[in-house]
Amino acid sequence: MSNTTTDQPPKLVLLAILVLYFFSGLSSLAYEVLWVRMLSLQFGVSIFGVVITVAAFMLGLGAGSLLGAKLLRFITNPLLTFAIIEFVIAVVSISIPFLFQWTETWQFTLTARFSLGVWYLTQFVATGLVLLLPALLMGAGFPLVLSLFEKVPSSLSVVYAVNTLGAAAGALIPLLLLPAIGWISALHVIVAISVCVAAAAGIFSRKIPAKLPHAMKNDSRQLSAEQIPLLVAYAGIGAVSLMLEIGWTRLFGMVFLRTEYVLAIILTVFLVGIAAGSYFARYRVTENWFNGLPVLASIFVVAGLWFLPGLTALLDFQRLESLNQALLYQGSLIAALTLPVTLIFGAWLPLLNRRLGDSGISGARLYGANSIGAALGALAAGFMLTPMIGTYGVIVLSALLVMMFSLAWASKRVMLIAAPIIALAAFPVYRMAPVNHLSPKIYQATEDLYRHEDALNITHVIARQDGQRLLLADLQRMDASSDPASVHSQRNQSRLPLLLHSEPRTVLFLGLGTGISASSSLAYPKLERTAVEISSGAIDAADTWFNQVNLNVVDETIVIRDDARRFVRTDPGKYDVIIGDLFHPDLVGRSALLSRQQFQRVKERLANNGIFAQWIALNQFDLESLKIVLRTFKKVFPDGVLFLDAFRIALVGVNGPLSGFPSIEQNIAALDPEGYQLQLGGENKFAWLGRYWGRISIDESGPIQDEWEPQIEFRLPSARYNGELDLAKLLQYLLQHRPHVSTAAAELNIDSVNYSAFERAFIATELAHRSWLALLQNNSSEGQRLLKLAFQANPGDHWISYAVADATLANYAVTRPAVISEKNVLESVLKIRPDHADALKRMWTLEEEGGNTESAQQYKKQFAEVSPLDKALQR
Repeated sequence: MSNTTTDQPPKLVLLAILVLYFFSGLSSLAYEVLWVRMLSLQFGVSIFGVVITVAAFMLGLGAGSLLGAKLLRFITNPLLTFAIIEFVIAVVSISIPFLFQWTETWQFTLTARFSLGVWYLTQFVATGLVLLLPALLMGAGFPLVLSLFEKVPSSLSVVYAVNTLGAAAGALIPLLLLPAIGWISALHVIVAISVCVAAAAGIFSRKIPAKLPHAMKNDSRQLSAEQIPLLVAYAGIGAVSLMLEIGWTRLFGMVFLRTEYVLAIILTVFLVGIAAGSYFARYRVTENWFNGLPVLASIFVVAGLWFLPGLTALLDFQRLESLNQALLYQGSLIAALTLPVTLIFGAWLPLLNRRLGDSGISGARLYGANSIGAALGALAAGFMLTPMIGTYGVIVLSALLVMMFSLAWASKRVMLIAAPIIALAAFPVYRMAPVNHLSPKIYQATEDLYRHEDALNITHVIARQDGQRLLLADLQRMDASSDPASVHSQRNQSRLPLLLHSEPRTVLFLGLGTGISASSSLAYPKLERTAVEISSGAIDAADTWFNQVNLNVVDETIVIRDDARRFVRTDPGKYDVIIGDLFHPDLVGRSALLSRQQFQRVKERLANNGIFAQWIALNQFDLESLKIVLRTFKKVFPDGVLFLDAFRIALVGVNGPLSGFPSIEQNIAALDPEGYQLQLGGENKFAWLGRYWGRISIDESGPIQDEWEPQIEFRLPSARYNGELDLAKLLQYLLQHRPHVSTAAAELNIDSVNYSAFERAFIATELAHRSWLALLQNNSSEGQRLLKLAFQANPGDHWISYAVADATLANYAVTRPAVISEKNVLESVLKIRPDHADALKRMWTLEEEGGNTESAQQYKKQFAEVSPLDKALQR
């Protein structure tokens, strides 16, 4: 092969190169989605993973493209260089998990004494630098491949479109791989694709005529002063596109699928739109396009915010039977809102390149400027603009900035006329729509009381029609509500572990939420309370909006805004009791709180004989995911035990032997009467002991939850849509593995004097759960029969007596026998449960209607103590 020829490569070779560049784009975006997933686990916040990955990715692409354009003048075989780059990308990418683990270790050490913000900053810098190298290499490949098509008409449009379509496919590939084989194996698959691309490119490079370095230098064009404003403006368009991507990902991640699924879909829509826009912009191009495209893009962006509530309402009432169906249906809705905008963004690159001379060098410069601008836009949107003006504000600002940056090539007159009109149309949607508009099926009859948005999440406090309040994070219910049943359940989360310790002096709450869980700890006046909460919105809400039901516990607690994983790893303190709050385990990053590493960190923070209780809600798990968590906990706490409180299970680990009954006896003996009532929640000690479910008994050879090889967050989304979150199946499993009462008594050190009382409570708990299992299996008569037996065995159990009281009211509402008055029924209910909120409220009303003012006021007082936020109290 001659070293002096400048002939164009054969057409078949060019076609093969396009195919290779398609797969290069595919692997590049697959890497991006996988990196987002891993960084979301590392940060514990999915949007942070999105922002830092996208920023590093785009900065690398932009800088790499500009660098590649410079290097072309020294390269004789661009395809061979491209092959080497692809191979290096594969090597670096397969090393990234190890680099992440290494950087995480020294970050914890380096920032142990610094604030959460400093920790995030070091994470951003470290992980950004790790990702920058492969992204830089990916960007450098663009001008190299483009140079091979110099003599092909509209080569920029074709090459850009093919690579972008490959990238669109690559954004979706992880959605198929992650649930099937997990993160590490999915990465290995993508690395294998990169290696194949590198090998094929190396083979085809032998078919490429060499180019003299001086020829490339002569062909290159110097950057003129007139071109700089256009490049700067196109960099601004890149910033706007990524501001939209971040804003849309955050917004759609709340109302549609989880963030990483939404990111993959948005990336796919973005890239398909850009590829199609780039390709079709070759035809029928006129100057009017430069004037019309910015206006159309801004209109479509604003229109999307107007249409969003209607689309979410449509989605709310759709029955989706699988994750794939949800991805398809919700992806279609996202595409309807975003595709018109991305088509326009895609058209700009070939159009502007024609103004710069339609050369490969000018195309690489535009691509580089746009990508660097995109990186800056992602950082600005994620960390600066969102906390300042909110997600909706970022999207509206993007619509206006499109027209501002387009002044570099569009008619000023058109822009000045269109901008005020679009701004006027955007003003009503500048602020986030109410929760009842974004999620009408679940929260239709609610009103927003409070909203706080920062770089981490969006916190809402909403009120139902009856006045009860709910705390939401990113529109997901946090199992936190002010209604009486929920308050009792939340307080139980701290009652149990504090009760199991003979003399608790210090307690650490991993998660504050509404503060209701921590409120029962006020039974111990000398107890030192520390709560770690990452959401500043939740801290404000607990202090301001839930203070009536959390007994102002925030005033008695050291509240630290920090990541729970970081805190337990860097805090030198030791605690008698540590309590892990409930959370949604399928949200990205949250599953790390159930990992082997996190359990080990917590164990190291326990004082001698310290108690750790991690609560999980059974209705959020399928059976296999529950087994993974149990297996993981047992790895760290080999003698770990379970307690079942209704449909919530406590995984309890002790830094020493579990004393059981003797510790509880010593604990409650030190409580005053008021503290006794608050700590035991109106129940006796045997009701709590009766919820014991024995030592964790499970096959230890199966998978566990590891921060670097997560399991449950890949399973749970599919399980939720596939109908595998079967509470009945979980109850069956737990009932099969419950120990005999004599075994339980021995493990809890129950003496012979108290054995009979414990036996009744233990059997009552099992009968209650068998009753609920029968009801879940639509066997109502058996469920009611078992419930009556449970009540006879232990009428003091809160959940059993409340269920009997509810059943009494329900039966009366259906039958309404003439011989029994409503008042008599309510009085019988209040004998069963003196704190039954509905019965107290109705008795208050009946006595008031009957003119019995004194009695009505007494019932009102009792009701106010049980349900202080109920709207009826305001009349």
